[in-house]
Amino acid sequence: MPALILPLIEAAALWPKRGALVGLDLGTKTIGVAVSDPDRKLATGVETLHRKAFKSDAARLLAIAKERSAVGFVLGLPINMDGSEGPRAQSTRAFARNFSGLTDLAIALWDERLSTAAVERELIGLDMSRAKRAEVIDEHAAIFILQGALDRLARLRADR
Repeated sequence: MPALILPLIEAAALWPKRGALVGLDLGTKTIGVAVSDPDRKLATGVETLHRKAFKSDAARLLAIAKERSAVGFVLGLPINMDGSEGPRAQSTRAFARNFSGLTDLAIALWDERLSTAAVERELIGLDMSRAKRAEVIDEHAAIFILQGALDRLARLRADR
């Protein structure tokens, strides 16, 4: 059965209480990948995957999930500032639909508005060269996306 694609809160209800999550920042040429610890407190960068074909990209992402004993995915959804969804969001949803057919781990969609811009400002603040920023920005955006989702889940747990 294909994985469910849900908003974060609904996906979290399906995940076990413990277990790593894999965060993804989809770009046209690369996919930034981050993974949380099993307690879902901290997101750490794993790699920047240079996109080739969907099947090989998906196989690598599934291998990372298996290596880390992941229980779910968090996929950054690039929503426009006005809340609408443009071509990038549609492309992300299409990727999620295709990917869901290859895994039974629930896929959460998480609003990633301004994640790349925030990460770029941070890297510029670290005086990182443009070439070095280009190498790491997608992985760092995946960390930013996943950490935002982890922080939201932690706030929900604290409110209960």
